[in-house]
This record gives sequence, C-alpha cells and structure tokens, in this order.
Amino acid sequence: MTSEKSGNVSTRDTVRAIAERPHASVLIIGGGINGISTFRDLALQGVDVTIVERNDWCSGASAASSHMIHGGVRYLENGEFRLVRESVQERNGLVKIAPHYVKPLETTVPIFSTFSGILAAPLRFLTHKQGKPTERGAFLIKIGLMMYDSFSRDGGAVPRHSFRGRSASLKQHPALNKALKYTATYFDASVHDPERLALDVLRDGTATGPHARAANYVEAVGFDDGGVTLRDNATGETFAMTADVIVNASGPWTDLTNEALGNRTTYMGGTKGSHIVLDNPELLEATGGNEIFFEHEDGRIVLIYPLKGRVMVGTTDIEADPAQPAVCTEEEVDYFFDLVKHVFPDVNVERSQIVYRFSGIRPLPGHGDTQPGFVSRDYRIVPTELDGTPMLSLVGGKLTTFRALGEQLGDEVLARVGTERSVSTAGVPIGGGKGYPATDAARTTWLVAHSDSITRHRADVLLERYGTRAASVIDELDATGDSRLEHAPDYSREEIAYLVRTEQVVHLIDVLKRRTSLAFTGAVTDELLDEITPIVAAELHWSEAEAAAERAEAARVLRDAHGVVLSGRRETPTPA
Repeated sequence: MTSEKSGNVSTRDTVRAIAERPHASVLIIGGGINGISTFRDLALQGVDVTIVERNDWCSGASAASSHMIHGGVRYLENGEFRLVRESVQERNGLVKIAPHYVKPLETTVPIFSTFSGILAAPLRFLTHKQGKPTERGAFLIKIGLMMYDSFSRDGGAVPRHSFRGRSASLKQHPALNKALKYTATYFDASVHDPERLALDVLRDGTATGPHARAANYVEAVGFDDGGVTLRDNATGETFAMTADVIVNASGPWTDLTNEALGNRTTYMGGTKGSHIVLDNPELLEATGGNEIFFEHEDGRIVLIYPLKGRVMVGTTDIEADPAQPAVCTEEEVDYFFDLVKHVFPDVNVERSQIVYRFSGIRPLPGHGDTQPGFVSRDYRIVPTELDGTPMLSLVGGKLTTFRALGEQLGDEVLARVGTERSVSTAGVPIGGGKGYPATDAARTTWLVAHSDSITRHRADVLLERYGTRAASVIDELDATGDSRLEHAPDYSREEIAYLVRTEQVVHLIDVLKRRTSLAFTGAVTDELLDEITPIVAAELHWSEAEAAAERAEAARVLRDAHGVVLSGRRETPTPA
C-alpha cells in the first residue's frame, strides 16, 4: 500500500494484486466490523491475510446498528454475565482507544411502575424461558443497574447510574409523559459513525504492510480444486484463491456464504432491526441531549437518540430472511410513532419529518421458538473443513465486542497457521484515536497546529469527523484548496475527492452513506447529487454514461431502501 498522505491503492488495484498472488495464509470473507477487526488483529501479528467483502465495507449489519457501544444491561436477566462483563470492559476500552468515534452516552430510562416484571424476570433467569413480555419496573431496573455498575471497575470510564423521582425527572425532562414514576440515568457509549470507525480499523490493518490486503465488492461465489472462487462484482471477472485457513465472517449471511462454498450449514437465525431518523427540533430538545431508552411492554427495546442534529428512533426485532433485502416498513414507522407518543405525548411527529430510514439483520444464532428479544447476543466460532482446508465460521457477535472478538478469532487462526501472538490489540489506539486530544487545552493546541490554511473551526470539524487522521485531510486541503459544496457546505469538493481516492470508494452511494453523513442526516437532494457526482466521476474516471448510471442508482437506493425524498432542499445540521 502507498502512504496515507499520498493516497491508498484503489480497490481494483488490490483485486489485481490478489489475482496475481492468489494465495494467503488466511482469507477472511466478510467486511463487517467483526471481519475487519479480525483482519486488523492478524495483520498486526504479521500474518499474510486477505479480506474480501461482496459489497462495501461495513455496509450490512454493522451499518444498520443502533449506533451504541453498550454492555447490554438487559442481558443480565438472561444470565449472560460473561457477555455483559466483556461488553462493559470493551465499551470502557473503546472510549479510550477510539475517543474520536466512541463517546460516553448519557441514557435516561423513563419508568412507569415500581414492581412490574419482578416475578417474570427471576423465572426467566432460573429457567431460561422467555415467558410473557412485561415492562420492567423501578425495583428490577435498580437491581439491574447496580449489577451493571459492578462490571465497570477500571477507574471510571463512565459514571455510575442515578435514580430520580417523578418531580426531579420532569424538571430535567419536562416533555416526558407525566404518568412516569421515576427515571434512571446511566452511561453507556455512542458511536456516531460506525462506518467510519470500521474504516479506521481496516486502515490500521492495511497500513501494516503488503502482507495485509483488502478488497471490497469482491464476493466468494464457489469452491473448487482447493480454492475459493472470487468474483469482482465491479467487473464480473472471477479468479481462484487458496488459503491455509478460511474465515467466514459474513454475519447474517454466514449460512449463505457456506452454501456458496459447498458447505451447507444452519447456524444463523437473524432478526431485522429498523430505525428512522427525524428532523424534529421539538423532539430533539425534549431529549435534553440524552438517549431515552426503555423496554416496551411487548419486550422490545426502544431508543430515542439525539444524533447529528437529528433524532434516531428504533428499534424492532422481527424474524427475517437474510436472502431478502431488509427495509423499514410503514408498520414499523407506525410502531415508532406510537412509542414516541408514549414517552413524549405532547411532541408531534409526522412522516414528513423522516429524513432517513434504515434496516438491517442482526447476526443472531438459530433460536427455534425463542422470541427474538431473548436470543443471546453472544458469539461462538465453529470449526469445519473445506476439502481439507480449515474453516472457521463466526456465529453471532455485536458491534460493542468487535475488538475482543477479533482477538479471540485471531487466536483460533494463529493456532492453525502455527504462529505465536506478538501483540494484543487491547489498549492499542484505533485510527484517528491515536494522539486524540483528551483535554480542552490539548485540543486547542492541536487545532492551532493544524489551522494555518483553514479556520480553527474548520479544523475542529475535521478533527471531530476523522480524529487525528484529520491531519492528512488538512494537508490535502492545504495543497488543493477547500472549496465548500454549495448544497452541503459542511463538506468541500476537495475533501470529497480525497475520500474517494483514499478510502476504496467504488460507487457513488459509498460516499453518500458510508464515507460521509450526508444520507443519514437527510442532506442528499437532487441538487447535491448533481454537485457530488462529477467529483466522484472525475476521481474514478467514469464516462458520462457511467456517471449518469451511478447517480440514478444512488437515487434509487436512497428512495427505495431509505425513504429519502430527494426533491427540495434541507440544510445540513451542525455535527453533534
């Protein structure tokens, strides 16, 4: 790979390099956060490792997450103490090693009863039967949060929980439902850009040297004569690749990938989770900057989450077929609106305020008749063979534990290739988290040092967006200029071009959904598409016909999969 400052090799260059040297010690199939984390872990050990992803990086379950890094307080009720302990430890660790993207999140739980659920919860814990869903009361939530705090013992990465009575709760959040009896406030963490976090993890891996290769839009479509058949989905060309160990980290699509390789499995049983993003200043103000989080009486987790100047509402937990696209339905929107009305009865929400909707499939294990909300979020690694080649299939896993999961899966791989671990990723800064200023004084010093040709405010925006890797972006802008986009002035033409050159962009939609926040915040309009398409086309050398097709496809995806209305103009909110 070339240096970060001068730009990365494109995806097509990497595909050609793989085809010319079609063997690796380890081939990882699946470029979600867990596959990427395993790639980084192995690359740091010096292992010859290649990762391929059939679509764009972090475009599946990882991108469709609730943007939370959390321990999972409700998993305590299922007796999943190992998972909660690991999740809380990883949450605390990520706040320190990825502070540019993972930040403490104050979370408020409205509580409408004192003792509700007190009989059902112990029954579930003791018998592991789900029973009838019930809304949790204050007593049960208090016990859960006390246990939750007990797992966090590393010097206070986040504060401990607190309880408030009705009067104090309504003083803090006056728009809350007046029928509440208490609120509980505790801290987890947010990840405001899971896609960009994944890109940082990926780049940590590729930066280790030519032994670590990564190509998106490359799909594993078969297995023959001891090798995996890979298809370049941008060109349709296929070639074979051999490996000493194959890792299937396809998430919800693990069984489908195994079937394509001739190894039929039934490991997975994913569920669909949907979210909507609202441009509703009244609702944004009502949250008071807190995530509002509670368990509805039907057992589903509900969150109302201020993010990027918008409010995200989720989530659902519905059985889903990974072979079919996941979309947020009108019935789910109705459900979300009912939930908002339950929590903030005087705040009006309308469909016209939805700027983005998204849906994904969780990589859950098969669970029979168990209700989706009670299925374990833990993970396991299943070893098999493909014509004598060791293969490891990842089943389960959540965003919060990606580092620990990558290290554990890495250990399984290392044992099979006969290599000793040389470094742990625990405590190792991720991407732009390296050297990220931890105090106001340090931040000011960093900004002064990097704002010669741009304003200090602009440097601050870039630092928040990219962490300390903003230094490379600023160097680029120093050399090329920083002319703002007319229809999204928080970005510049040169910044977009730099992302296309250095972050393996293949399609226009990659820029809109995963390299920037433009789609998520509802900033994409017809005018913005007209403005950005030529920038991307120039960097990727598209013909006029190719550029027109990319624009049309991006518009279709935004309209059909995300409910985006492209006509009209909407201002980009100030980043939160």
